[in-house]
Amino acid sequence: MNDAPMSVGPLKRRQARAMTVRWQDHSVVMGGGAPVVVQSMTNTDTADAIATAIQVKDLARAGSELVRITVNTPAAAEAVPAIRDQLDRMGVHVPLVGDFHYNGHKLLQQVPGCAQALSKYRINPGNVGAGRRRDDNFAQMIEVACRHEKPVRIGVNWGSLDQDLLARLMDTNAARSNPWDAQSVMREALVTSALESAARAESLGLPGNAITLSAKVSNVQDLVAVYRSLAARCDYPLHLGLTEAGMGSKGIVASTAGIGVLLQEGIGDTIRVSLTPEPGGDRTREVVVAQEILQTMGLRAFAPLVVACPGCGRTSSTFFQELASSIQSFLREQMPIWRSRYPGVESMQVAVMGCVVNGPGESRHADIGISLPGADEAPVAPVFVDGERTVTLKGERIAEEFQAIVENYVQRRYGAAQHVEHA
Repeated sequence: MNDAPMSVGPLKRRQARAMTVRWQDHSVVMGGGAPVVVQSMTNTDTADAIATAIQVKDLARAGSELVRITVNTPAAAEAVPAIRDQLDRMGVHVPLVGDFHYNGHKLLQQVPGCAQALSKYRINPGNVGAGRRRDDNFAQMIEVACRHEKPVRIGVNWGSLDQDLLARLMDTNAARSNPWDAQSVMREALVTSALESAARAESLGLPGNAITLSAKVSNVQDLVAVYRSLAARCDYPLHLGLTEAGMGSKGIVASTAGIGVLLQEGIGDTIRVSLTPEPGGDRTREVVVAQEILQTMGLRAFAPLVVACPGCGRTSSTFFQELASSIQSFLREQMPIWRSRYPGVESMQVAVMGCVVNGPGESRHADIGISLPGADEAPVAPVFVDGERTVTLKGERIAEEFQAIVENYVQRRYGAAQHVEHA
Protein backbone atom coordinates (compact mmCIF):
# COMPACT_ATOMS: atom_id res chain seq x y z
CA MET A 1 0.00 0.00 0.00
CA ASN A 2 1.26 3.47 -0.89
CA ASP A 3 1.52 5.57 2.31
CA ALA A 4 1.70 8.89 0.43
CA PRO A 5 -1.43 11.06 0.85
CA MET A 6 -3.67 11.55 -2.15
CA SER A 7 -3.25 15.12 -3.37
CA VAL A 8 -3.32 17.15 -6.57
CA GLY A 9 -1.90 20.27 -4.93
CA PRO A 10 -2.93 23.83 -5.73
CA LEU A 11 -3.66 24.72 -9.34
CA LYS A 12 -0.66 26.31 -11.04
CA ARG A 13 -1.69 29.24 -13.22
CA ARG A 14 0.00 30.09 -16.51
CA GLN A 15 1.86 33.35 -15.98
CA ALA A 16 0.36 35.83 -18.41
CA ARG A 17 1.39 39.47 -18.42
CA ALA A 18 -0.95 41.71 -16.45
CA MET A 19 -3.54 43.91 -18.14
CA THR A 20 -5.66 46.52 -16.34
CA VAL A 21 -9.12 47.66 -17.47
CA ARG A 22 -10.28 50.85 -15.75
CA TRP A 23 -13.22 53.13 -15.32
CA GLN A 24 -12.50 56.11 -13.10
CA ASP A 25 -11.07 54.70 -9.85
CA HIS A 26 -12.42 51.20 -10.47
CA SER A 27 -9.98 48.76 -12.09
CA VAL A 28 -10.00 45.10 -13.06
CA VAL A 29 -6.72 43.21 -13.54
CA MET A 30 -6.40 40.22 -15.86
CA GLY A 31 -3.31 38.04 -15.92
CA GLY A 32 -0.22 38.60 -13.82
CA GLY A 33 -1.46 36.10 -11.25
CA ALA A 34 -4.70 38.02 -10.61
CA PRO A 35 -7.90 36.02 -9.94
CA VAL A 36 -9.79 34.83 -13.03
CA VAL A 37 -12.23 37.56 -14.08
CA VAL A 38 -15.93 36.93 -14.84
CA GLN A 39 -17.43 38.67 -17.86
CA SER A 40 -20.88 38.86 -19.44
CA MET A 41 -22.59 40.66 -22.32
CA THR A 42 -25.88 42.51 -22.70
CA ASN A 43 -28.52 41.45 -25.22
CA THR A 44 -30.44 44.72 -25.26
CA ASP A 45 -30.49 47.16 -28.15
CA THR A 46 -27.58 49.39 -27.15
CA ALA A 47 -29.33 52.39 -28.71
CA ASP A 48 -31.86 52.02 -25.86
CA ALA A 49 -29.59 53.54 -23.24
CA ILE A 50 -31.92 53.05 -20.27
CA ALA A 51 -32.66 49.37 -20.97
CA THR A 52 -28.98 48.67 -21.56
CA ALA A 53 -27.88 50.48 -18.40
CA ILE A 54 -30.43 48.52 -16.36
CA GLN A 55 -29.20 45.20 -17.74
CA VAL A 56 -25.56 46.17 -17.16
CA LYS A 57 -26.48 47.04 -13.57
CA ASP A 58 -28.17 43.63 -13.13
CA LEU A 59 -25.17 41.79 -14.57
CA ALA A 60 -22.74 43.75 -12.41
CA ARG A 61 -24.88 43.16 -9.32
CA ALA A 62 -24.82 39.43 -10.11
CA GLY A 63 -21.01 39.57 -10.20
CA SER A 64 -19.94 40.35 -13.77
CA GLU A 65 -16.68 42.26 -13.42
CA LEU A 66 -16.62 43.43 -17.04
CA VAL A 67 -19.72 43.86 -19.22
CA ARG A 68 -19.56 43.91 -23.01
CA ILE A 69 -22.10 45.82 -25.08
CA THR A 70 -22.76 45.69 -28.83
CA VAL A 71 -21.70 48.83 -30.72
CA ASN A 72 -22.97 48.24 -34.23
CA THR A 73 -24.69 51.42 -35.42
CA PRO A 74 -24.22 55.19 -35.08
CA ALA A 75 -27.20 55.25 -32.72
CA ALA A 76 -25.62 52.58 -30.53
CA ALA A 77 -22.28 54.43 -30.49
CA GLU A 78 -23.98 57.69 -29.57
CA ALA A 79 -25.84 55.96 -26.72
CA VAL A 80 -22.66 54.66 -25.05
CA PRO A 81 -21.82 57.92 -23.17
CA ALA A 82 -25.42 58.10 -21.91
CA ILE A 83 -25.22 54.48 -20.74
CA ARG A 84 -21.97 55.23 -18.93
CA ASP A 85 -23.44 58.35 -17.30
CA GLN A 86 -26.55 56.49 -16.17
CA LEU A 87 -24.44 53.70 -14.64
CA ASP A 88 -22.26 56.20 -12.80
CA ARG A 89 -25.34 57.92 -11.38
CA MET A 90 -26.50 54.52 -10.10
CA GLY A 91 -23.10 53.89 -8.52
CA VAL A 92 -22.30 51.07 -10.96
CA HIS A 93 -18.70 51.53 -12.03
CA VAL A 94 -18.22 48.24 -13.87
CA PRO A 95 -16.01 48.78 -16.96
CA LEU A 96 -17.78 48.57 -20.33
CA VAL A 97 -16.28 46.72 -23.30
CA GLY A 98 -17.40 47.78 -26.78
CA ASP A 99 -17.99 44.89 -29.20
CA PHE A 100 -17.16 45.99 -32.76
CA HIS A 101 -17.66 44.22 -36.09
CA TYR A 102 -17.46 45.52 -39.68
CA ASN A 103 -17.77 49.26 -38.97
CA GLY A 104 -15.93 49.78 -35.70
CA HIS A 105 -13.23 51.91 -37.34
CA LYS A 106 -15.91 54.36 -38.49
CA LEU A 107 -17.88 54.45 -35.25
CA LEU A 108 -14.84 55.02 -33.05
CA GLN A 109 -13.68 57.89 -35.27
CA GLN A 110 -17.11 59.45 -35.73
CA VAL A 111 -18.25 59.25 -32.09
CA PRO A 112 -15.28 60.16 -29.87
CA GLY A 113 -17.55 60.18 -26.81
CA CYS A 114 -18.13 56.46 -27.36
CA ALA A 115 -14.39 55.80 -27.69
CA GLN A 116 -13.77 57.59 -24.39
CA ALA A 117 -16.69 56.13 -22.41
CA LEU A 118 -15.71 52.55 -23.15
CA SER A 119 -13.01 50.97 -21.00
CA LYS A 120 -11.94 48.42 -23.60
CA TYR A 121 -12.54 47.55 -27.26
CA ARG A 122 -13.19 44.09 -28.69
CA ILE A 123 -11.95 43.75 -32.28
CA ASN A 124 -12.60 40.71 -34.49
CA PRO A 125 -9.86 40.70 -37.14
CA GLY A 126 -12.04 38.54 -39.39
CA ASN A 127 -14.68 41.29 -39.58
CA VAL A 128 -12.70 44.47 -40.25
CA GLY A 129 -12.57 44.19 -44.03
CA ALA A 130 -10.54 42.40 -46.70
CA GLY A 131 -7.09 42.94 -48.16
CA ARG A 132 -5.64 46.44 -47.86
CA ARG A 133 -8.95 47.72 -46.50
CA ARG A 134 -8.69 45.22 -43.63
CA ASP A 135 -5.24 46.48 -42.69
CA ASP A 136 -6.32 50.13 -42.83
CA ASN A 137 -9.49 49.55 -40.80
CA PHE A 138 -7.64 47.56 -38.17
CA ALA A 139 -4.97 50.25 -37.93
CA GLN A 140 -7.62 52.95 -37.43
CA MET A 141 -9.13 51.07 -34.49
CA ILE A 142 -5.74 50.49 -32.88
CA GLU A 143 -4.87 54.16 -33.36
CA VAL A 144 -8.03 55.18 -31.48
CA ALA A 145 -7.19 52.71 -28.70
CA CYS A 146 -3.69 54.18 -28.41
CA ARG A 147 -4.99 57.76 -28.40
CA HIS A 148 -7.51 57.06 -25.63
CA GLU A 149 -5.19 54.63 -23.80
CA LYS A 150 -7.72 51.81 -23.99
CA PRO A 151 -6.85 48.09 -23.91
CA VAL A 152 -8.09 45.80 -26.67
CA ARG A 153 -9.34 42.24 -26.86
CA ILE A 154 -8.44 40.72 -30.18
CA GLY A 155 -11.16 38.12 -30.49
CA VAL A 156 -11.11 35.73 -33.42
CA ASN A 157 -14.13 33.56 -34.05
CA TRP A 158 -14.65 30.23 -35.78
CA GLY A 159 -17.63 31.61 -37.69
CA SER A 160 -15.92 34.74 -39.02
CA LEU A 161 -12.37 33.67 -39.70
CA ASP A 162 -10.15 35.71 -42.04
CA GLN A 163 -10.62 33.84 -45.33
CA ASP A 164 -7.37 35.12 -46.87
CA LEU A 165 -5.43 33.77 -43.92
CA LEU A 166 -7.27 30.46 -44.05
CA ALA A 167 -6.50 30.12 -47.76
CA ARG A 168 -2.82 30.85 -47.13
CA LEU A 169 -2.57 28.20 -44.43
CA MET A 170 -4.41 25.67 -46.60
CA ASP A 171 -1.89 26.26 -49.38
CA THR A 172 0.98 25.80 -46.94
CA ASN A 173 -0.61 22.63 -45.62
CA ALA A 174 -1.09 21.21 -49.11
CA ALA A 175 2.66 21.52 -49.69
CA ARG A 176 3.49 19.41 -46.62
CA SER A 177 4.71 15.87 -47.08
CA ASN A 178 2.18 14.81 -44.43
CA PRO A 179 -0.68 17.32 -44.61
CA TRP A 180 -2.79 18.05 -41.53
CA ASP A 181 -6.48 17.26 -41.55
CA ALA A 182 -8.88 20.14 -42.27
CA GLN A 183 -9.86 20.60 -38.63
CA SER A 184 -6.23 21.03 -37.56
CA VAL A 185 -5.75 23.67 -40.25
CA MET A 186 -8.81 25.56 -39.02
CA ARG A 187 -7.50 25.46 -35.45
CA GLU A 188 -4.12 26.76 -36.58
CA ALA A 189 -5.82 29.53 -38.55
CA LEU A 190 -7.56 30.73 -35.38
CA VAL A 191 -4.32 30.79 -33.41
CA THR A 192 -2.35 32.42 -36.23
CA SER A 193 -5.01 35.09 -36.75
CA ALA A 194 -4.93 36.02 -33.06
CA LEU A 195 -1.13 36.08 -32.81
CA GLU A 196 -0.52 37.94 -36.07
CA SER A 197 -3.17 40.52 -35.20
CA ALA A 198 -1.62 41.07 -31.76
CA ALA A 199 1.83 41.50 -33.32
CA ARG A 200 0.37 44.02 -35.79
CA ALA A 201 -1.31 45.94 -32.97
CA GLU A 202 1.99 46.17 -31.10
CA SER A 203 3.76 47.35 -34.26
CA LEU A 204 1.15 50.13 -34.48
CA GLY A 205 1.99 51.30 -30.97
CA LEU A 206 -0.45 49.43 -28.72
CA PRO A 207 1.46 48.22 -25.63
CA GLY A 208 1.67 44.47 -25.21
CA ASN A 209 0.13 44.77 -21.76
CA ALA A 210 -2.99 46.30 -23.34
CA ILE A 211 -3.86 43.19 -25.36
CA THR A 212 -6.05 40.19 -24.48
CA LEU A 213 -6.63 37.31 -26.89
CA SER A 214 -9.60 35.05 -27.43
CA ALA A 215 -10.41 32.39 -29.99
CA LYS A 216 -14.06 31.41 -29.78
CA VAL A 217 -15.32 28.07 -31.09
CA SER A 218 -18.47 26.06 -30.38
CA ASN A 219 -16.88 22.62 -29.82
CA VAL A 220 -15.21 21.61 -26.56
CA GLN A 221 -12.29 19.69 -28.10
CA ASP A 222 -11.53 22.56 -30.48
CA LEU A 223 -11.62 25.00 -27.55
CA VAL A 224 -9.12 22.96 -25.55
CA ALA A 225 -6.75 22.43 -28.50
CA VAL A 226 -6.77 26.07 -29.63
CA TYR A 227 -6.17 27.52 -26.17
CA ARG A 228 -3.42 25.04 -25.36
CA SER A 229 -1.66 26.25 -28.50
CA LEU A 230 -2.25 29.92 -27.70
CA ALA A 231 -1.01 29.47 -24.13
CA ALA A 232 2.19 27.81 -25.37
CA ARG A 233 2.93 30.51 -27.96
CA CYS A 234 2.23 33.81 -26.17
CA ASP A 235 1.99 35.44 -22.76
CA TYR A 236 -1.04 37.64 -23.41
CA PRO A 237 -3.97 37.18 -21.00
CA LEU A 238 -6.49 34.74 -22.50
CA HIS A 239 -10.28 35.09 -22.44
CA LEU A 240 -12.01 31.67 -22.37
CA GLY A 241 -15.45 30.68 -23.52
CA LEU A 242 -17.44 28.66 -26.00
CA THR A 243 -19.36 30.71 -28.51
CA GLU A 244 -22.88 29.52 -29.29
CA ALA A 245 -22.67 27.16 -26.30
CA GLY A 246 -26.43 26.62 -26.43
CA MET A 247 -29.39 26.68 -24.07
CA GLY A 248 -30.02 25.23 -20.65
CA SER A 249 -28.12 22.19 -19.46
CA LYS A 250 -26.36 21.69 -22.82
CA GLY A 251 -24.80 25.14 -22.74
CA ILE A 252 -23.84 24.82 -19.08
CA VAL A 253 -22.31 21.36 -19.49
CA ALA A 254 -20.39 22.22 -22.66
CA SER A 255 -19.02 25.45 -21.22
CA THR A 256 -18.07 23.82 -17.94
CA ALA A 257 -16.34 20.91 -19.66
CA GLY A 258 -14.18 23.10 -21.92
CA ILE A 259 -13.45 25.93 -19.51
CA GLY A 260 -12.88 23.52 -16.63
CA VAL A 261 -10.23 21.49 -18.47
CA LEU A 262 -8.31 24.63 -19.41
CA LEU A 263 -8.53 26.18 -15.95
CA GLN A 264 -7.28 22.91 -14.45
CA GLU A 265 -4.23 23.26 -16.72
CA GLY A 266 -3.68 26.82 -15.53
CA ILE A 267 -4.91 28.39 -18.77
CA GLY A 268 -7.31 31.33 -18.73
CA ASP A 269 -7.39 34.77 -17.14
CA THR A 270 -11.00 35.75 -17.79
CA ILE A 271 -14.11 33.73 -18.72
CA ARG A 272 -17.59 34.12 -20.09
CA VAL A 273 -20.27 31.42 -20.18
CA SER A 274 -22.27 32.28 -23.32
CA LEU A 275 -25.71 30.82 -22.60
CA THR A 276 -28.69 31.30 -24.86
CA PRO A 277 -31.38 32.57 -22.46
CA GLU A 278 -34.65 30.71 -22.16
CA PRO A 279 -37.60 32.79 -23.48
CA GLY A 280 -38.03 35.46 -20.84
CA GLY A 281 -35.08 34.02 -18.94
CA ASP A 282 -32.66 35.91 -16.72
CA ARG A 283 -29.47 37.09 -18.45
CA THR A 284 -27.61 36.93 -15.14
CA ARG A 285 -27.75 33.12 -15.23
CA GLU A 286 -24.54 33.02 -17.26
CA VAL A 287 -22.76 35.08 -14.59
CA VAL A 288 -23.83 32.67 -11.85
CA VAL A 289 -22.65 29.66 -13.87
CA ALA A 290 -19.25 31.27 -14.50
CA GLN A 291 -18.89 32.01 -10.81
CA GLU A 292 -19.87 28.48 -9.87
CA ILE A 293 -17.29 27.01 -12.26
CA LEU A 294 -14.55 29.04 -10.58
CA GLN A 295 -15.83 28.43 -7.07
CA THR A 296 -16.32 24.67 -7.38
CA MET A 297 -12.79 24.40 -8.78
CA GLY A 298 -11.44 26.26 -5.78
CA LEU A 299 -10.17 29.23 -7.80
CA ARG A 300 -12.41 31.94 -6.34
CA ALA A 301 -15.29 32.37 -3.89
CA PHE A 302 -18.33 34.48 -4.76
CA ALA A 303 -21.22 33.35 -2.60
CA PRO A 304 -21.86 30.73 0.09
CA LEU A 305 -22.42 27.31 -1.43
CA VAL A 306 -25.26 25.02 -0.43
CA VAL A 307 -24.47 21.32 -0.14
CA ALA A 308 -27.64 19.28 -0.65
CA CYS A 309 -28.28 15.59 -1.21
CA PRO A 310 -29.91 14.43 -4.47
CA GLY A 311 -32.80 12.69 -2.73
CA CYS A 312 -33.79 9.03 -2.77
CA GLY A 313 -36.54 6.73 -1.55
CA ARG A 314 -35.80 7.83 2.01
CA THR A 315 -36.76 11.42 1.15
CA SER A 316 -40.29 11.11 -0.13
CA SER A 317 -41.06 14.68 0.96
CA THR A 318 -39.91 17.56 -1.23
CA PHE A 319 -39.42 19.76 1.81
CA PHE A 320 -35.62 19.51 1.88
CA GLN A 321 -35.47 20.35 -1.85
CA GLU A 322 -37.60 23.43 -1.31
CA LEU A 323 -35.50 24.46 1.69
CA ALA A 324 -32.21 23.99 -0.20
CA SER A 325 -33.52 26.10 -3.10
CA SER A 326 -34.86 28.75 -0.73
CA ILE A 327 -31.59 28.99 1.20
CA GLN A 328 -29.49 29.17 -1.99
CA SER A 329 -31.68 31.98 -3.34
CA PHE A 330 -31.56 33.79 0.01
CA LEU A 331 -27.75 33.62 0.13
CA ARG A 332 -27.34 34.99 -3.40
CA GLU A 333 -29.86 37.76 -2.82
CA GLN A 334 -27.98 38.84 0.29
CA MET A 335 -24.51 38.84 -1.29
CA PRO A 336 -24.61 42.40 -2.73
CA ILE A 337 -25.11 43.59 0.87
CA TRP A 338 -22.99 40.98 2.63
CA ARG A 339 -20.02 41.32 0.26
CA SER A 340 -18.93 44.63 1.80
CA ARG A 341 -20.43 44.15 5.26
CA TYR A 342 -19.16 40.64 6.06
CA PRO A 343 -15.73 39.91 4.52
CA GLY A 344 -15.14 36.18 3.96
CA VAL A 345 -18.83 35.20 3.94
CA GLU A 346 -18.49 34.12 0.29
CA SER A 347 -16.49 31.07 1.47
CA MET A 348 -19.19 29.84 3.85
CA GLN A 349 -20.69 26.37 3.27
CA VAL A 350 -24.26 25.50 4.19
CA ALA A 351 -25.61 21.93 4.18
CA VAL A 352 -29.29 21.10 3.69
CA MET A 353 -29.66 17.33 3.92
CA GLY A 354 -32.73 15.14 3.56
CA CYS A 355 -32.31 12.16 5.90
CA VAL A 356 -30.28 10.54 8.67
CA VAL A 357 -27.87 8.57 6.42
CA ASN A 358 -25.47 11.36 5.42
CA GLY A 359 -27.31 14.31 6.89
CA PRO A 360 -25.60 14.69 10.27
CA GLY A 361 -22.14 13.99 8.84
CA GLU A 362 -22.44 16.48 5.98
CA SER A 363 -23.96 19.05 8.32
CA ARG A 364 -21.00 18.71 10.70
CA HIS A 365 -18.55 19.21 7.83
CA ALA A 366 -20.28 22.42 6.74
CA ASP A 367 -20.05 25.75 8.56
CA ILE A 368 -23.74 25.47 9.28
CA GLY A 369 -26.09 22.66 8.35
CA ILE A 370 -29.47 21.08 8.94
CA SER A 371 -30.41 17.41 8.71
CA LEU A 372 -34.07 17.11 7.86
CA PRO A 373 -36.06 13.98 8.67
CA GLY A 374 -36.50 11.40 5.92
CA ALA A 375 -39.50 9.17 5.40
CA ASP A 376 -40.56 7.35 8.60
CA GLU A 377 -37.96 9.27 10.66
CA ALA A 378 -38.78 11.33 13.73
CA PRO A 379 -40.08 14.78 12.64
CA VAL A 380 -37.13 16.70 14.05
CA ALA A 381 -34.27 18.56 12.32
CA PRO A 382 -30.97 18.97 14.19
CA VAL A 383 -28.89 22.03 13.28
CA PHE A 384 -25.09 21.92 13.36
CA VAL A 385 -22.92 25.03 13.69
CA ASP A 386 -19.15 24.77 13.24
CA GLY A 387 -19.39 21.00 13.66
CA GLU A 388 -21.45 21.05 16.85
CA ARG A 389 -25.12 20.20 17.23
CA THR A 390 -26.74 23.34 18.65
CA VAL A 391 -30.52 23.15 18.37
CA THR A 392 -33.26 20.87 17.05
CA LEU A 393 -36.05 22.41 15.00
CA LYS A 394 -39.60 21.08 14.85
CA GLY A 395 -42.97 22.12 13.51
CA GLU A 396 -44.17 24.19 10.57
CA ARG A 397 -41.59 27.00 10.73
CA ILE A 398 -38.38 25.00 10.24
CA ALA A 399 -37.49 26.92 7.04
CA GLU A 400 -37.96 30.36 8.56
CA GLU A 401 -36.14 29.41 11.77
CA PHE A 402 -33.18 27.90 9.92
CA GLN A 403 -32.87 30.97 7.67
CA ALA A 404 -32.79 33.16 10.79
CA ILE A 405 -30.07 30.92 12.28
CA VAL A 406 -28.01 31.29 9.08
CA GLU A 407 -28.38 35.08 9.13
CA ASN A 408 -27.41 35.29 12.81
CA TYR A 409 -24.40 33.06 12.15
CA VAL A 410 -23.21 35.33 9.33
CA GLN A 411 -23.55 38.44 11.49
CA ARG A 412 -21.78 36.83 14.44
CA ARG A 413 -18.91 35.14 12.60
CA TYR A 414 -18.15 37.44 9.69
CA GLY A 415 -19.22 40.68 11.36
CA ALA A 416 -16.77 39.88 14.14
CA ALA A 417 -14.03 39.30 11.56
CA GLN A 418 -14.65 42.79 10.16
CA HIS A 419 -14.39 44.35 13.63
CA VAL A 420 -11.05 42.58 14.17
CA GLU A 421 -9.72 43.95 10.85
CA HIS A 422 -10.70 47.51 11.80
CA ALA A 423 -9.45 47.30 15.38
